Amino acid sequence: MNPPTSRQQQVLDFIRQHLDEGRPVPTVREISRHLGLKSTSPAQLHLNALRRKGYLEDSDGSARSLRLTGDSGKRVQGIPLLGTIPAGHGDLRTEEPEGMVHVDLDALNIPRTSRTFALRVTGDSMIGKFITDGDIVILEQNADPRPGEVVAALIDGESTLKTFVRERGGRTFLKAENPKYPNLIPTGELTIQGVMRMLIRTPQPRKK
Repeated sequence: MNPPTSRQQQVLDFIRQHLDEGRPVPTVREISRHLGLKSTSPAQLHLNALRRKGYLEDSDGSARSLRLTGDSGKRVQGIPLLGTIPAGHGDLRTEEPEGMVHVDLDALNIPRTSRTFALRVTGDSMIGKFITDGDIVILEQNADPRPGEVVAALIDGESTLKTFVRERGGRTFLKAENPKYPNLIPTGELTIQGVMRMLIRTPQPRKK
């Protein structure tokens, strides 16, 4: 099944929202308004494309008869890819949206009210957790980390991706999963920006 485009995903999410709230499937005109379109033709084209891709099916060709297929019934959501995060030495970073990553949040067991974001990994300090340079991590914002979970954190003004550790006495620090790198012990601020919920692997180039 070919993935939906970002616009087609908006249509699917809008239809799913109506069904989750117990309302009928929105009309083409309602979908057009939701997308901010002046004409219904583009919305109809999106619906036709979703039918061809297998995300929607109907009985008589009208929007009201549409229903989500098994795969599209998943709560697939577009998550913003906010630049990179070092899996190495900490580095000052700012949010730099690069696009969207679509994932099934139900499979991740993330509550509907949670905020999620994605970051691209740079560096090799987390290879012990099989997180390598170029991978994408999906993180849940405002989640309380448990010891052993991988987190994106701001430590003394620098952002990094490491394993969260809490000792018996309550002291917390960030553990590198590569012996080449030291653990990071905060001298001041330690703010957890997100807890990793999913890893998206990227193909690694073959060594010649």
